[in-house]
Amino acid sequence: MAARAIDLSAYAHLLSKVHPTVPHTEEDNERLIAIVEELDREGRVLSPEQKELLDLLLVLIQDFERARYAPKHPARPHSMVRELMRANNLKPKDMYEIFGSKGTTSEVLRGKRGISKAAAKALAARFNVSTDLFL
Repeated sequence: MAARAIDLSAYAHLLSKVHPTVPHTEEDNERLIAIVEELDREGRVLSPEQKELLDLLLVLIQDFERARYAPKHPARPHSMVRELMRANNLKPKDMYEIFGSKGTTSEVLRGKRGISKAAAKALAARFNVSTDLFL
């Protein structure tokens, strides 16, 4: 991928106005979000320097939020299936086709059986999510 051509003087000027720093508190993060929103609100095409600043701010925000809000204990695959079913008002019988039988569906939903790759693909397609949630 080719590097983006930017005017370093113009970029330095933007950086001196914004003073982007690694956010350590919620307030730091909110300040960066406000700058991103301001860049987004301008309604005009951003200069290469503004795009570079926007990319930098988004990385800082994403890193902070990933570290701050990441679940301590990721949900187990069967819990993900149950939650997606609940959110979509589905019953176990609605999953028989994906898992192949009533018994297999019951075992998967109770966490007694793992989810096969084929079932993970079918679930991902059914709920429009990544297969990674189920493997």
